[in-house]
Amino acid sequence: MKAITNKILSATLLIAAVSGLAACGENDMETYDNKAFSTSDKVNTILVAGTNNEQECTIKTAIAKPEDTEVKVTYGVDNSKVEAYNGMYGEKAITVPSANYELQNVVSTIQKGALTGSDVTVHFKDLNSLDRDKVYVLPISVTSSTIDVLRSTKTTYFVIRGGALINTTADITKNFLKLKDAGTSTLGGMQNVSVEALVKVNVFGKLISTVMGIEGKFLLRAGDAGLVDSQLQLATSDGNVTDASWTIPTGEWVHIALTFNSADGETAVYINGVKKGSSQYSKYRGNIDWNTKGFYVGKSYDENRWLEGCVSEMRVWNRVLTADEIKAKNHFYTVDNASDGLIAYWKFNEGGGSEIADYTGHGNTLVANSSITWKSVSLPK
Repeated sequence: MKAITNKILSATLLIAAVSGLAACGENDMETYDNKAFSTSDKVNTILVAGTNNEQECTIKTAIAKPEDTEVKVTYGVDNSKVEAYNGMYGEKAITVPSANYELQNVVSTIQKGALTGSDVTVHFKDLNSLDRDKVYVLPISVTSSTIDVLRSTKTTYFVIRGGALINTTADITKNFLKLKDAGTSTLGGMQNVSVEALVKVNVFGKLISTVMGIEGKFLLRAGDAGLVDSQLQLATSDGNVTDASWTIPTGEWVHIALTFNSADGETAVYINGVKKGSSQYSKYRGNIDWNTKGFYVGKSYDENRWLEGCVSEMRVWNRVLTADEIKAKNHFYTVDNASDGLIAYWKFNEGGGSEIADYTGHGNTLVANSSITWKSVSLPK
C-alpha cells in the first residue's frame, strides 16, 4: 500500500511563503535574491503500523518569483545530517538502511515562468523488517541547484518509527458472540487446531469465564471447580486438561495461545509467547467442529460465563503453530490474513456496530448478543 505523507503547500500557502520572504528584515541577506525552497515539512514522520510495508513520500520545490529560464534543483541522501537531526530533536535515531528506500526523480524542475517544480520521490519499502523499537531517519538534502536555495529548507528529514498496530478493541463484559452463518463456515473437520486471543481481563471472580468454543465438545475457558478462576482449561467431550501454570494475569494485555494435536491429544498453552508448564495430553481424539450454532465467544453453558474485559486478535488455525511462530515479531498484534492454516481471524477493530468481520475472507462473521462497548488503545505500547 502506498500513501503520500508530505504536506504539499496549496496556492494560498505558497503565496504566504513568498510574502514571508519579501517581509524579512534588511539584515536577512537571503531575501535580496530569488531563492528556491522546499515546500515539504522539515520533518516528515512515517508510522509503521503493520499494514504499510511500503510508502511513497515526495518533496516539492518552489521559488519566490518566476525566472526567465528553467530552474533545476537536485536532491540526494545526506546521512551526515543524522547527528544534526538527533541534536536538534533529542533523538537517538539511526540511518535508514539502504535496502529500505529508493530515491527516485532526484531533480525538481521548475519550468520557465513557473513557481513550483516537479516532485522528487522517496519510495520506502519492506518497512516491517525494521526494528519497531528503534527510530530511523533519512535526511534528503539539496546537492546542486541552478539557483540559490534557502538555507533553512535545504534538508528534509524522513523519520520512521513504530506506530500502534492496534487502535481499537471490544469490551465484551456481560456479552457474547456467535457465528452469523453457522453451518457454512470453514471451522469444521479440524484434526489439529491452534487458538489465539489478545485479552485484557479486568477480573475473573466467578467459577468459569469463556474464551471460545462449544460447551461439552471442545472449549477453551478459564476456571472450574477446584481451579483458580484465572486458570485456562481445555474442556472436551472426553475430559478436561489444564495445568497450574496456565494462569492469566488481570489488568494487562496478554496474548494467549492453545495448540492441540488430535493424533495424540497433545495440548500446549503459551502466555505472551512463553510455553507454560509441560504439554498435557487430552483423551479427545476426534475432529474439532466449530461450524455450528453452539460455537460462542464469551459464552458456554449459560450467559453468566462471559469474559470480563476486552478482546482483540482472536484467531483459529487448522494446524499446530510452532513456538517460534507464536513468539515471532509482532505476532501478538497482527498476522497476514492469508497465512497458511489461518481459517478464522477476528481483529475486533470495527470501532462500531455489533458484527465482527473474519479477515481471512472465509465468512466466519461473528454477531454480538448486545451492543459492543468499543475502546481506544495503542498497542503495542
